[in-house]
Amino acid sequence: MAESKRRDNDAVDGEINETDDLVVTDDASDAKPAADKSDKAEKSSDKVKTEKSTEKRGNPFSRLGRFIREVVSELRKVIWPTRKELLTYTTVVVVFVAVMLTIVASLDWAFAKGVLWVFADGKK
Repeated sequence: MAESKRRDNDAVDGEINETDDLVVTDDASDAKPAADKSDKAEKSSDKVKTEKSTEKRGNPFSRLGRFIREVVSELRKVIWPTRKELLTYTTVVVVFVAVMLTIVASLDWAFAKGVLWVFADGKK
């Protein structure tokens, strides 16, 4: 249950509103036909695209610094497993890999014996 509590806290702290970058172009009181509204929205989106494309990106060092800050910020949002969870997950993965290794090795051995049986020149 502690895990779900941590997720609720992280979800509130790291909540992202994806509509922050959107430009609202239509008013609810606007009585224009739908076609005019879509034309207006297209013109507005074209304007936003051209503004973003003409922005300066900054020098490479400031971009690298920003990238590192964003990586650290995202890593803080990660819900790290407890020691018990980590050991459980590791055990599950090791057991699964061992089972798959056994299946593949058995099939490889069976097909090798089958090929030798079919194409053998009579010597054993």
